[in-house]
Amino acid sequence: MEQTLTLVVKLDIKPEQASQLEETGQAFANACAWINENVNHRLTNRNSIQAVCYNDVKEQFGLKANHIVRACARVASNRKTAKHKGGKVKGFKPTSFDCDGRTFSFREKDWTISVSTLGKRLRLPLRASNYHKGKLTGRKPTSAQICKHKDSQWYCHLQITIDYPDPQKTDKVIGVDFGRREIARTSTNQGWDGKEVQQKRDKFSRVRSSLQKKARKGTRSSRRRCKEVLKRLSGREKRYQKWVNHNISKTIILEAKETDSTVAIEDLTGIRERTNQKPRNKTERRRSNSWAFYQLRTFLEYKGVKEGIKVIAVPPAYTSQTCHCCNHIGIRTNKNFKCSNSECGWRGDADLNGALMIQKWGCSINQPGGSEILSCRISRATENPNRARSGLG
Repeated sequence: MEQTLTLVVKLDIKPEQASQLEETGQAFANACAWINENVNHRLTNRNSIQAVCYNDVKEQFGLKANHIVRACARVASNRKTAKHKGGKVKGFKPTSFDCDGRTFSFREKDWTISVSTLGKRLRLPLRASNYHKGKLTGRKPTSAQICKHKDSQWYCHLQITIDYPDPQKTDKVIGVDFGRREIARTSTNQGWDGKEVQQKRDKFSRVRSSLQKKARKGTRSSRRRCKEVLKRLSGREKRYQKWVNHNISKTIILEAKETDSTVAIEDLTGIRERTNQKPRNKTERRRSNSWAFYQLRTFLEYKGVKEGIKVIAVPPAYTSQTCHCCNHIGIRTNKNFKCSNSECGWRGDADLNGALMIQKWGCSINQPGGSEILSCRISRATENPNRARSGLG
């Protein structure tokens, strides 16, 4: 199974080289904006866009042929994304440009890259760490992005493709239940409390609000100091959440590897849109919208590919309301769950019950004839019509 990794490596460049990259990035952004404005908006195929505007773009912006090809591809990609989200292409910033095998090359001998610009071709040194060197040794990446980050420094985003072994078939499944109160709970009863994450997010929110208020009403010097502090705090909350999700996903995948198991998770696509339709106060809306469940899912998926672990997504409907023992709808109150089936009557932690139910969903998908796992006993259910309606089977 192939996996594409993006390595972000800082460039060690001189001021005149940085100015040439600036010019190329500006021309690339201008070309993308011109293509988007002048080419039929219904065209989302890069070859169709290129056939219409290639000569005009080359005359107006002076880009290399393959830079024009990549500009058409970026416009096509942005149009597809905007169409999927039901919006319009917002614009193109002059902070990056795409390169392919003809406008970019990597040389392992001295850890440098060669990049085509509006003027001459530049040889740029990489500040490669041991991690980067380990990933790039023996490889020849043929695509990259040259980007200017918020720190005003230039970076190279190199794409490399690694071929990992296909996941092995197994009948063991670890279910993972996502949540805000508890970030993740596995069917093996491992849990990660979300209280500390929520407290840190609330603290960052209060600090940002206070600094922004002082910046609006304070003196010139206080406004300057507040902006400096806000800049220093920028991204710290995201980095903390990313660190937490990396640790959680690593632990789950290592457990799955040790037990030769598949990982089953909830498919929470669109949950923000659904929850935002409910009336909630400002604090609850902020907490819900800052929940990084999708990042945790992507970390689990790419780590699973690397370790040969299959990660499957199951429907989330009723997973936290259904008893994992008898498949009947129960009563969930905060962290407690009680089965409403008098013959079962299971009581326990609601998140653990959800993880065990997700595990059963995963088994039903991962095993031949697994649909019987989620069925109720008809002979018992038909004795009481109300009980038959309460089950899943």
